[in-house]
Amino acid sequence: DPWGVQIERVEVKDVRVPEQLQRAMAAEAEAAREARAKVIAAEGEHKASRALRHAAEVISDSPAALQLRYLQTLNSISAEHNSTIIFPVPIDIMSHLMNVNNVNPMTNMNA
Repeated sequence: DPWGVQIERVEVKDVRVPEQLQRAMAAEAEAAREARAKVIAAEGEHKASRALRHAAEVISDSPAALQLRYLQTLNSISAEHNSTIIFPVPIDIMSHLMNVNNVNPMTNMNA
C-alpha cells in the first residue's frame, strides 16, 4: 500500500469480445463437452462389459440359468410387442420326439 489505497473489488461491465475470439471460445467449449461425453460413454461401456462378464460367469455355473433367461426374454418381448414369437426347438429334442413317434404300437402289445 505505498499510496494508501486498498482495492476491495473490481467490477467489469460491457466487455466486447471480437467475433473471431467468440467462435474460438465456443469451439473450445464444444470440444471440452465432447471430450467429457466420450469419457462418460467409455465408462458406461466399461461397466456394461463387467456386468456381461459377471452374467456369463453366473450362467456358466448354472446351465438352467441360460434357459430361464431365454424364457424371460421371450416373455418380455411378448409383453412389449403384441406379436407372434417363433423359436427354434433344438435338433436333439426333435430327434428324440421322432424316435418316440416311430415306435410301432403293435410291437409293444405283443411283448
